[in-house]
Amino acid sequence: MEEKVKVEVEIFVDNEEIVVNEFVQNVIGKAIAGAVSALKGVKEEWGEIEIRVRRE
Repeated sequence: MEEKVKVEVEIFVDNEEIVVNEFVQNVIGKAIAGAVSALKGVKEEWGEIEIRVRRE
C-alpha cells in the first residue's frame, strides 16, 4: 500500500503570504516534490524544499 505523504506549502508574493487550501497545497507540493526528487543528488528522505522565483 502506498504511504500517504502530507505536504505543506506556503506561498509568498512580495513578502505577502497567499493563503491556499489543502487541495492546492497538495497539487503544488506534490508536483514540486516529484520534480525535485527526480534530480540527481537529492536524498530520498528530504525534509524541506525551498524555491525562489524572481522576475527581472
